[in-house]
Amino acid sequence: MHYIKDFKWKEGMSVSEFVEDLGQVGFQSIELSKAAGAVVRMKKAGAKIFLSFTSNMVTSGLRGFFAQVIRLGMADIVVTTVGGIEEDIMKASGERFRIGSFQADDVELHEKGINRVGNIFVSNESYMKFEDLINPMLMKLYEKKKRWAPSEMFREIGLILEGNEGCEDSILCQATKKGVPIFCPAITDGSFGFHLYLFQQKHPDFVVDVVQDFKNILFTTTPDEAKGVIALGGSISKHHAILATLLNGGAEYAVYLTTASQASGSMSGATTREAKSWGKIKDDADASTVIGDVSVMFPLVMIKAMETLKAEGFLGD
Repeated sequence: MHYIKDFKWKEGMSVSEFVEDLGQVGFQSIELSKAAGAVVRMKKAGAKIFLSFTSNMVTSGLRGFFAQVIRLGMADIVVTTVGGIEEDIMKASGERFRIGSFQADDVELHEKGINRVGNIFVSNESYMKFEDLINPMLMKLYEKKKRWAPSEMFREIGLILEGNEGCEDSILCQATKKGVPIFCPAITDGSFGFHLYLFQQKHPDFVVDVVQDFKNILFTTTPDEAKGVIALGGSISKHHAILATLLNGGAEYAVYLTTASQASGSMSGATTREAKSWGKIKDDADASTVIGDVSVMFPLVMIKAMETLKAEGFLGD
């Protein structure tokens, strides 16, 4: 039996100690500690780990952390939305986004050509520069072959980005180096998709095969392998990851982090408990759902898990 324990600051306490102590405070702090434990156990079990996240998280400074998590071997398959691909390419090429405010005057921002993502500002100019970046990449892809699955495209773009100074913090670059496939089911849902459309108008034989990638993600694992899911937020990225585990017998480990409520019946708000009704995770899965902002919760969960794994010899440099 466990009891609630008063939290106290200790000078020089590590992130691991901080999260450990939070595990006896109550409410979401307990779930946070449980989630870190689940990540440790899925890694120790040698589970294939699916990491899913939405593009707004790449807009934020979590992008470099995602790249580091991939480099350290904490993700075997990545699933995201197309804005995350676009903005990873932008940032890898030197683009920077401004810290703004949730209370900014949005009409005024529009007049200035600034787009607001929560309290982060992204200028129209950033997307104009993206056009200059993506078109030569698409031409290189086209000259190599005419038909591409999105995950194959992203691997090639990762190779192109390897020469950039921003490669270390690039999700595409680090995933390519580690042989981690990146899946983006809704590749047309953004600026990237618009440029694919324009490119195809000039080159009608250029085909992006999303159905091929559905096959590819299914074959990243097997029913006999242990599987883990770390799903940040919801959307098609979360569902694509857990659907792949469903069709391979369900996941043994799952950690969901979200701010959404299950009351809406949405994918974002769906808990690990709900996933059991579909067979997306197994009945006896080691699973935890944390309600909270991913920009805060995810670093705490992962740093706690990685510090534990490092100390026990399960994490490389």
